[in-house]
Formats: sequence, C-alpha cells, structure tokens
Amino acid sequence: MSEPTPTLLYLVPTPIGNLEDITLRAIRILGEVDTVLAEDTRTSGRLLQHLGLKKPMLSYHLHNEHQQVQRLLDRLEKGETMALVSDAGTPGISDPGFLLVRECLARGLKVECLPGATAFVPALLKSGFGAERFTFEGFLPVKKGRQTRLKELAQEHRTMIFYESPHRIVKTLEQLAEVLGPDRPASVSRELTKLFEETVTAPLAELAANFAARAAIKGEIVLVVQGREKEERIKQHRYANDDRDE
Repeated sequence: MSEPTPTLLYLVPTPIGNLEDITLRAIRILGEVDTVLAEDTRTSGRLLQHLGLKKPMLSYHLHNEHQQVQRLLDRLEKGETMALVSDAGTPGISDPGFLLVRECLARGLKVECLPGATAFVPALLKSGFGAERFTFEGFLPVKKGRQTRLKELAQEHRTMIFYESPHRIVKTLEQLAEVLGPDRPASVSRELTKLFEETVTAPLAELAANFAARAAIKGEIVLVVQGREKEERIKQHRYANDDRDE
C-alpha cells in the first residue's frame, strides 16, 4: 500500500482581531511546518510569539509574490513544508495566495487549506440580509473599471459583500447610493472581533452621511449591500399588505 501524499503547503487562517479566534489545528500546523510565509513578518512574528512558537519566516506579499514563487516551488519540491498566513483572516481572500496555490497544484504538490477566521462571514450574518445567496466582490477597482463594475452590480440580485479601506468608505457608499439608489439597505462592519467592534445598518445614503460626519474612521471595513431582488420582494410584500388593509 502506497504512502499518502504529504501536504507541503498549508493555508492557515489567522485571527482578524481577537487572538482567541485561532484554531487548535492552526497552532499545531504552525508549530510543525519548516517555514512560515508571512504577508508582514512583523505582524505574524507577534502572533507566533503570542503562541509560543519560533519559526523561520519568509516575506510573501502582493509586491513580491511573482518573484518568490519559483524559489518557493523549488524548496517545496525538495520536501520542505510551509504555512502561508496573511496579516489577518484566510490567505488568498483579497490577499496573496492564489498564484502559489495554482503553481503548486500544477506541479502535483499537495495543498491543504484550514478552516478559520475570515472577516466577511460575520459581517454578512450581522447584516441580517440573509446568507442563502451572496456574492463576494472584495475590493472594488480604485480607478479603471470602477464605474463599469458599479453599473454591473446594479443588476445583482444576491447580497453583495465588499472589503473597503477607511479612507475610501465614504466615497464608495456615495457611489453605491447613486448607482443602486439612496434607499438600498446596507451594513458597514468595522473592527470585527475587536474591543470597539461596530456594525451600522441603514440605507446607503444614510450610511454615507453617517461616516462622512465622523472626524476619523479606523479599522478594516466590510460593507454588505442587499441585492436588488430582495429589495423588490420587500416592496411587493409591503404593497400586498397595503391592499389587504383597504
């Protein structure tokens, strides 16, 4: 009977804020691998220190992944085991990871992804818009293609989930209100799992005014917007109730 193919690359989710949100399996894997690939070695170094682990780390981020992939593949093919982590959450979701995973699979190198923390799931559930059908859009294009993408989303029937930075959230809310309508229900979650966690749910125009009035906005942000179909269904249900009252 042949030996099972060993896993050489692990995708390991890390806490998005609260350090208690790391799994026992993630701690074990981080302790067993030969090397940890980190988006920011300082951030991941603090996590490893908190867990009482000492591991060699390599920098692997958006600006060097194309240069690093071949070197990493060479090491993996020699049997070295690695864990890929991002600064927070699951690597590969709006963070580097896809390229390395694709090339590993193309070469027959076994990859495992551990379940764990990711920011959009709690934000989606806290929005109250329902999670039976949704689309994860990540970050909208900053410049080129932004308006085209917004217009495409105007026809989207599923709940939409976006990641956004604090300095762009007001502009994004204003643009979505213009394209989708000022009354479209939406929810903004920030600082998830942290001490000052906040979720604000209101029509897009109200959210834009709320955050524009703030002196400062801090923390990574998840924006959840109700889809068109749900909005229409709510209106139809409201009209039906009005008819019965007559």
